[in-house]
Amino acid sequence: MPRLFALSALSLAVALSTAAQAAPNTERGKGPTQDSSIALVQLHGEPLATYVKTKPAKGKKIDFGNTSTKAYRAQLSALRNDFKAWLRQNLPQAAVSGEFDLALNAVAVKLNGASLAQLQASPLVKTAQYQGIYYPVGTDPDLAVIRAEQAWASLGGSNQAGAGVKVAIVDSGIDVGHPCFSDAGYAAQAQLGDRRFTNNKVIAAKVFNMKAGSRGYTAEAIDSHGTHVAGTVACNYQTPTTVDGVALPYAMSGVAPRALLGNYNVFPADVGNARSEDILNALEAAYQDGFDVANMSLGGGAQGVQDLLTVAVDNLDQANMIVAVAAGNDGPGERTVGSPGSAERALTAGASSVGHEIVHLVQLNATPYASTKGDFGAGPATAPLAVLNDASSPYNGLSEACSPFAAGSLNGRIALITRGTCDFSVKVRNVQAAGGVGAVVVNRVPGLMVMGQNGDGLPQPSIPAYMVDQLDVAAFKAADGVSTTLPQFGTYQANAAKNDLVADFTSEGPTDVDFRIKPDVMAPGVNIVSSIPRAYCGGAPCFAFFNGTSMATPHLAGSAALLRQAKPDWSAVQVRSALVNTADRKVIKDLTGTQILSNANLVGTGRVNLPAALGAAVSLDPVSLSFGPVPSGSGQAMSRTVTLTNTSGAAQTLSLAIVEAQGSGVGFSVSNAPITLAAGASTTVQIGMSAAQGAAMGNKQAVLQVKAGAQVLAQAMLYVRIK
Repeated sequence: MPRLFALSALSLAVALSTAAQAAPNTERGKGPTQDSSIALVQLHGEPLATYVKTKPAKGKKIDFGNTSTKAYRAQLSALRNDFKAWLRQNLPQAAVSGEFDLALNAVAVKLNGASLAQLQASPLVKTAQYQGIYYPVGTDPDLAVIRAEQAWASLGGSNQAGAGVKVAIVDSGIDVGHPCFSDAGYAAQAQLGDRRFTNNKVIAAKVFNMKAGSRGYTAEAIDSHGTHVAGTVACNYQTPTTVDGVALPYAMSGVAPRALLGNYNVFPADVGNARSEDILNALEAAYQDGFDVANMSLGGGAQGVQDLLTVAVDNLDQANMIVAVAAGNDGPGERTVGSPGSAERALTAGASSVGHEIVHLVQLNATPYASTKGDFGAGPATAPLAVLNDASSPYNGLSEACSPFAAGSLNGRIALITRGTCDFSVKVRNVQAAGGVGAVVVNRVPGLMVMGQNGDGLPQPSIPAYMVDQLDVAAFKAADGVSTTLPQFGTYQANAAKNDLVADFTSEGPTDVDFRIKPDVMAPGVNIVSSIPRAYCGGAPCFAFFNGTSMATPHLAGSAALLRQAKPDWSAVQVRSALVNTADRKVIKDLTGTQILSNANLVGTGRVNLPAALGAAVSLDPVSLSFGPVPSGSGQAMSRTVTLTNTSGAAQTLSLAIVEAQGSGVGFSVSNAPITLAAGASTTVQIGMSAAQGAAMGNKQAVLQVKAGAQVLAQAMLYVRIK
């Protein structure tokens, strides 16, 4: 994935084809997670999204022309003016750089030496925090996995799928000249923002970045990340597709091919990160411009339960905008989900695989080994192999190439290194700087992936680089000095047995501090083909393979667009519930493909199933339940409330059951009394959790099933952590 915004630095997990310059990859980024020179300050008083007289009715949006809305906006403006007056009197060095009233009642403040404690001394301030820094987080086989084409049939076919729904891409821009975004056959639309970068398909183009004004940045798609994400959401139906000179045996389509798009560029030009206020400005603008869904394939460091960007995402959901967010690429490992993917009401995506790739054969003498070509220079290249052993490396006993080598130490040779913890661009750059003419990178797990460039602003390496399978490491380590050939061309291969493997980089829950289940649901995020700008390939049309939760997120955003089209009166939470609570369980497998994974904080409810979501007959709010951390010796019992709504259009009688309980010493409970609901009616139910005193420490989970007779209509994950 290319850029993410900067909360914590969730590294992008994008793997591009050969020419995609700025695409991120699945190695972890090392950028800063906060900007201590500028704060986001939440003031007392509800924003428009949650204030009782301005928040919209279920399934509706805020009415900005309403008298009550105008009056309350004026009150909030006066409150902000009072704060600015307080600031001038008490902290004259500080300056307000941005104002918000829709998702948050807040201001952005350049501190200029002032402290957060000094800001919080104002009686007008609810909380103040440093701004997070966010980064971009790198039949169609992926559409087949989520059964998109079957969903299209219920919406009038591919020529209608997504029609009339607007999806905001909060990212690095959209290349409006790409054939994925041709407006041929689209009705005339009101075009917003910089019309050099809009048409009747991409109907808005705006830039939001603190550096934009001073540096003359525009909404133009310079980086490739946003264009790739946008293609996954809504590339026009059956756009002919070629990757790295290889024509694919299918023509790609977005999940919602007739949806309209908005370019809300928070990573303009070569800017690799964005501040909290940039993202908040983009979200509020997209909402006011009438967009139904926002895609944020970005992330940063979570700041606990008072993380203001997550508060904003939650509030926008309550104001009826669905916000799909990447979980992040910092896995494996617990509590690695970033912000704002950690928001309770975000539709948070984890990544799983699609079993297809373009395979290049690297030759050791005359023996071929399957590989994937990185997004760097072009082959062919033939030279002796230099095996860079490192006994201290936990990855294959090879150098990670994260630090420079001695000048000239690799002259005229191809370096054998390992995937590890630094960006692929860093590795290949270090090899080239030492005189290497190519690189072979051994994966740190079985299998292959495409290596993408990172957007660090430094010159990208120009030598070819190829990834080989960890299973072949012994053969390569034994080949020091052997003539090695890196190929120029590859071959497309598809293998459905490699679908639905968990991505080894996908971030895991629970969320920090409050121990909430995340991600919500899995979607394809490994080996995803989509559009990239013309500058990133040898000849149009331009497409590339990327990897990352950034790539999974637009599958959810496109799915949400189809649901918004089919069910225009549904609230945002009903759309989220349909996607999360009807997902296919027990389909995501480990990297070997032999073990089904059920950990709620790794795979959520399962992998999204679009036809099932469109047929959802009941919604749950919240979509999952966490009972938080419970001390082992406490012997606690507690309950949580879930709101059930009958979305079927007819009266139905429901029953509830707890199944698939995992972990001893903890029990989950619910009444099994039947519940009869009229069409559209709601009720609340209590879910209990009882932890025995001295219960074994660790994660405990179960599944709440909602049934009509023997048919399971929905299922939600339940979770508690004994510590």
